[in-house]
Amino acid sequence: MPLSVPLEDNPLWFKDAVIYELHVKAFCDSNEDGYGDISGLIEKLDYVQDLGIDCLWLLPFYPSPLRDDGYDISDYRDIHRAYGTREEFQRLVREAHDRGIRIMTELVINHTSDQHPWFQTARRAPAGSPERNYYVWSDSDQKYAGTRIIFTDSEKSNWTWDPLAGAFYWHRFFHHQPDLNYDNPAVLEEMIATMYYWLDMGVDAMRLDAIPYLVEREGTNCENLPETHAIIKALRKALDHRYRNRVFLAEANQWPNDVREYFGDGDECHMAYHFPVMPRIFMAVHMEDRAPITDIMERTPAIPETCQWAIFLRNHDELTLEMVTDAERDYMYRSYAPDPIMRINVGIRRRLAPLLGNDRRRIDLLNNLLFSLPGTPIIYYGDEIGMGDNVHLSDRNGVRTPMQWSSGPCAGFSKAPASRLYAPVIDDPVYGYQAVNVESQLKDPSSLLNRMKAVIRVRRSYKVFGRGTMTFLYPANRKVLAYVRKLGDTSVLVVSNLSGDRQSAELDLPDYEGHKPVDILGAKQFPCVESKPYAVTLEPYAFFWLLLRSPRDRDAADQALREAD
Repeated sequence: MPLSVPLEDNPLWFKDAVIYELHVKAFCDSNEDGYGDISGLIEKLDYVQDLGIDCLWLLPFYPSPLRDDGYDISDYRDIHRAYGTREEFQRLVREAHDRGIRIMTELVINHTSDQHPWFQTARRAPAGSPERNYYVWSDSDQKYAGTRIIFTDSEKSNWTWDPLAGAFYWHRFFHHQPDLNYDNPAVLEEMIATMYYWLDMGVDAMRLDAIPYLVEREGTNCENLPETHAIIKALRKALDHRYRNRVFLAEANQWPNDVREYFGDGDECHMAYHFPVMPRIFMAVHMEDRAPITDIMERTPAIPETCQWAIFLRNHDELTLEMVTDAERDYMYRSYAPDPIMRINVGIRRRLAPLLGNDRRRIDLLNNLLFSLPGTPIIYYGDEIGMGDNVHLSDRNGVRTPMQWSSGPCAGFSKAPASRLYAPVIDDPVYGYQAVNVESQLKDPSSLLNRMKAVIRVRRSYKVFGRGTMTFLYPANRKVLAYVRKLGDTSVLVVSNLSGDRQSAELDLPDYEGHKPVDILGAKQFPCVESKPYAVTLEPYAFFWLLLRSPRDRDAADQALREAD
């Protein structure tokens, strides 16, 4: 029986959460058809709970032609038949909640599949009719000139000619994903009804996909427009009108100052991705210089107290390089994707372990940054065991391969013949399922999986990581990254060596004289902080989380021990 952990009645639960992102199709196949399904996911909820996850982010599982991994939706209020039924989904929500795990789903509000009944009706309806106006049409493909193309590898224009409609339709992503028209009030009403449909089933959070592009206006770049924010505010108002403790996560791949606007005054999204942090973490480690991280964090504006950034090292798309300079992008390509087959659009389609050369020290270091920098951390399924990728699969499918549960046939993902799997399992000598799998790592106390479990456990024990302030320290040695996370009377000093060589640094800690650093990730002893700079030495890629205990706290702890004796 699973350990029952009732959900806390807490509107800010997301601040302390650890989110786990997965494809239903990739996690566990319960009916031997080669596709993961909801019943298979239910079977693995104990694993998710044991890992320490607070929220499951489920990538699209709706009916779809699956030309864009389910983001091309043909029915918003149903489940793809390969993944299961509504009843199974409701059981998933119940069983997750019983384990203290919340569920986040996708609200893909920017576009649909061209197979959606709305679009098929629109292209046959008369120009100017309400049905036609569910989408954005034009007699010319020159309208909204200057708007950037997002999928640069496959699309040459944001307009596609539809011979049946006798007009061009607008799309910011693939040509088979026409954009919805939010100048038509009926579209917003449909989205609110869709939102209610899933929230009524018990869904706790919704990721709002591609929200910067909801509205188009001539003479603009058609991104982050005031009218777009008005739509998000309307969705939030509808959310708060009917539900408690429910959350919006904004997917806006923009600069921090632009993304800040999607929090509004606490009346738009509760959370938003901090996309620019991701590539700069990789840059800092490759350059062995803290500047990329400190620079982007210092350029990050303050957000409302009730809001939170979401941070990640990898996601289901790519290590996106949109929010970097051209020179930084070239540097990242040379450093992490020397073979052009590893690149896609404006990013790199590789998993975490291969990006870092399967160097366990660097993998641990980046996870240290993920869990200690401000924001809510997101783990991509399989990265907790160091799964690899298959760059020879098309699009971004190389980072969407089946979860590797064991060294048995089909990695323990499915009992179906390997030829029937939706994608081949990784089977190379380094990352193949025989070498990298959950079963073997659970038995190894020093494995990446067990290390991740331990770090997550510590992070969840200290609310300072999810809610505290951050103050950078600037030792002369730029290979050392150091910052203090503080919440109330709790202060944690995080020190990281970004270099592959042993490094030393002196840290100025004038506010903590007399405090005793206690390593909360291990058993290492540290001397008290004095008036002079605090000296630290770190092995290659090593890091510390040091709880700074005041003399008062130490005296109280010593007194408690004496009384216990």
